[in-house]
Amino acid sequence: MFASHLLVLLAPLVASQTVPAQLYSNLIPQKVLATNKALPVPVEYPQYTDTQVGKWLYFIPDTWTSGFFPTTLYALNTRKNLCGATSANGLNAADWLTLGRSASNGLIPLELHNTQGHDVGFLSFPFVEELTINPTNKTALTAVKQFAGCVQNFPGLEVGIIHSAVADLAARFDPIVGCTRSWDTADPTDFTVIIDNMMNLEILWVAYGLTGNNTLRDIALAHADTTMKNHIRPDGSTWHVVEYNSTTGVVIRKRTQQGFSDNRSISHLTGLIFIALHELYSTWSRGQAWGLYGFANMYKHSKNVTYLQTATRLADYFLDNLPSDGIVPWDFNAPLTPPPRPADSSAATIAATGLLLMGTLDKTNSQKWINAAINLLSKITNLAWRPSWQSLLSNGTVNWPANNFLTGIVYGDYYYIKAGNDLITMGLAKCP
Repeated sequence: MFASHLLVLLAPLVASQTVPAQLYSNLIPQKVLATNKALPVPVEYPQYTDTQVGKWLYFIPDTWTSGFFPTTLYALNTRKNLCGATSANGLNAADWLTLGRSASNGLIPLELHNTQGHDVGFLSFPFVEELTINPTNKTALTAVKQFAGCVQNFPGLEVGIIHSAVADLAARFDPIVGCTRSWDTADPTDFTVIIDNMMNLEILWVAYGLTGNNTLRDIALAHADTTMKNHIRPDGSTWHVVEYNSTTGVVIRKRTQQGFSDNRSISHLTGLIFIALHELYSTWSRGQAWGLYGFANMYKHSKNVTYLQTATRLADYFLDNLPSDGIVPWDFNAPLTPPPRPADSSAATIAATGLLLMGTLDKTNSQKWINAAINLLSKITNLAWRPSWQSLLSNGTVNWPANNFLTGIVYGDYYYIKAGNDLITMGLAKCP
């Protein structure tokens, strides 16, 4: 069933190990097609599974993850174009482009009203994919422009942009803070920004490319610059959340929402004598992955080498702090026991895809990033590949503080498929 004969090309790059055959298993299109057929009516989208048998749980479209499953269908259309559609690879089972377009229809009403704030960037993903196929698709053009949004503070931003709601991304930008607001707060002067928002800047670049409006680009640059200044510690680790005072732009607090702890005291007790005591800030691994991917993407668009240097710092921390088994933990600094520190397969696949992007951008270190990406994919495949589950992977941590872990996760699966596509595109793997 698996593509056991999958080959890694030897030139111009050499991978440190074989690409996991499961990346190209015909179980992938089988599972994705089954999930598409099971979408509820009115449409809801999978976000994560239960922990017992890996059955998807579905959520209304106005959820931050809703764009990932339609984008997964587009990713299988990409794979069909790369590899052809045969009964052996399972890609002949459906018209993946038609399914992707159909599944995206449930997101269209969100252009006019949604509660997702900065995460409209994630909601836009399938429409961005559509524009790579058909740049004149009016539905996709409208969606991208709507989700990018506008802001009254910047004259001329409305040119080519259809303003709908304050949730749209550019409308959430505050020039005093220098960022787009992430979560809304009861106190509007408490301006909250999370590292995840680096991934949502892509919608601003796409809309800038469509409209030529420099303000969209400038917002993306300002947000990245401010994040670079305040979210990243000297060792290259990241804070999940930074809170600003919106009237002054001053940082008022740094913390984590989904990681282990804002800070904690670590002590070692031998008998009755404490022999070590120090403070340790924890680093949420998925936030670190969003950051390294987001800054690499900023470099791709802007060619500002500072962003590549920042992505490198984040990537080095990610790789240098992996445990000896190479499995990405939910938080790099969470204690191993008790309770057992869970893995996060989604952080692994996001980071792997970000590292492959770095491999295409950083010619000096491309071999390092590519080998690291393949290693992450191999380790998480060995741990989390679940043929009997509806998801591709298990061992995802949605939100450990909310007791939501050991699940399959829709975005973890999407980046797993995308990483497989990227390896083929880069000439590092052949279609089975």
